[in-house]
Amino acid sequence: MTGTGTITAPTASRTYPSLRAAWIPLAALCLAFFVEMVDNTLLSIALPTIGRDLGSGTTALQWVTGAYSLTFGGLLLTAGSMADRLGRRRVLLVGLAVFGLLSLCVVAVTGAGQLIALRAGLGIAAAAMAPITNSLVFRLFDDQALRMRAMTVMIVVGMSGFVLGPLLGGTALAHVRWQWLLIVNAPIALIAAIGVRLGVPADRPEDLTRDKLDLPGAALSVATIGLACYSLTSGVDHGWLSAATIASVFGAVAAGVVFVWHERRTPSPMLDLRLFSNGTVRGAAVAQIGTAIAMAAMMFGLILHFQYAYGWSPVRAGLANLPIIVTMLVATPLSEWLAKRYGHRVACLVGAACLSGSLAGLAWGVYHGYAAIAVCMVVMTIGLRTVMTICAIALVEAMPSNRTSIGTALNDTAQEVGSSVGTAVVGTLIALLVTTRLPGGTWDNGLVTSFFHGERITYSVLAVIVGLVTAGGALTLTDSHTTEEHPAGQDESEA
Repeated sequence: MTGTGTITAPTASRTYPSLRAAWIPLAALCLAFFVEMVDNTLLSIALPTIGRDLGSGTTALQWVTGAYSLTFGGLLLTAGSMADRLGRRRVLLVGLAVFGLLSLCVVAVTGAGQLIALRAGLGIAAAAMAPITNSLVFRLFDDQALRMRAMTVMIVVGMSGFVLGPLLGGTALAHVRWQWLLIVNAPIALIAAIGVRLGVPADRPEDLTRDKLDLPGAALSVATIGLACYSLTSGVDHGWLSAATIASVFGAVAAGVVFVWHERRTPSPMLDLRLFSNGTVRGAAVAQIGTAIAMAAMMFGLILHFQYAYGWSPVRAGLANLPIIVTMLVATPLSEWLAKRYGHRVACLVGAACLSGSLAGLAWGVYHGYAAIAVCMVVMTIGLRTVMTICAIALVEAMPSNRTSIGTALNDTAQEVGSSVGTAVVGTLIALLVTTRLPGGTWDNGLVTSFFHGERITYSVLAVIVGLVTAGGALTLTDSHTTEEHPAGQDESEA
């Protein structure tokens, strides 16, 4: 890195010596990750406006957001598998191009059906970006401390996009039409693509797998994950005993069974199931599900809490989530110290305790005002920061060097499944304990009291679920202060 701030080219090992030296590719990858994460929640705040503009009903509006989540979650493993075969940078650049071009197509949308199809297409493009941005960030550095810090930056940026989506959307809607919420993706994707092209080295053939693309496995994984995510959404929307929910559950189970059978028999599996015999892979994926359940439950539940029970505006409700982002930044030294001092297993167990404890705290805090809730946000974010970063690094490190994209795809899929579970649990319990239809406007005291009671039970149940899932995954991790597997390219004596 020179004094002028220009980029330092990768060394012969194709890595950078510091975060500062890698600022162009790191910024580009973070920008790509930000735009795909912010798109998860950006339109949620604009749904009433979209409904009026397009004359859409409630069900159609649900699919405006649901279509993105389903295609995104269903195709993560497939995209990771393709990247490990075709080249990670190449697939990411294609994903960015498609994402940007599709975003511009919103100007031609005249009906809800067209917007739903557009959102599904954006979910596909985002799936081609998500696992690869994390995989490439991991490959920018050889040093473990730099990898952890880079992963921290990525997670902070991604969570910022997820949390700030409603705030950014609400602020923008005060000045522009809702279509601009998608149009702005195009220049962002272009800038990210330029940065990736300039700063991220192309994949070497020896870093890729030569196995054939497992098309049947890809189709079965899409069916399994897509139907599983849909069944959770359908259970909340249509009831857990409805025909649509039952059919999607049985379909997901059947597709999953056939997927496992196929992957065990095919010579070139998309996801080598033998990887799960490695405790690091298995435990990291399970722990990530727990973190995603906690984060989604808190985000979804508190959006309802702030906007309905408190009657806050979307902008104020978005600002109320800022303790999450601030803590993500300032908790970095604590999380790194835990990992270095006690190793992955203990550090993640501490993180699991923070997650479970914060949810238990929310069960009490919803009765005691925003200050109590903010403290719970801080504690939860410390747990999220610790578990998410350590597990992401440990999982990718435990993968063969030519399978890192499928490793990050597995990491992202676990989080997507956890997010669906967390949202479904909150939505179902609130519907059962409070009301199936949340009225707008100012709530009367009776409904607010009933809602607080429903939140208390919901967060208490989630505290147990998250604690068991996250701690169960953490227990299978190693005591290593770096990672269980040695970095790709090193021999045993160097590890």
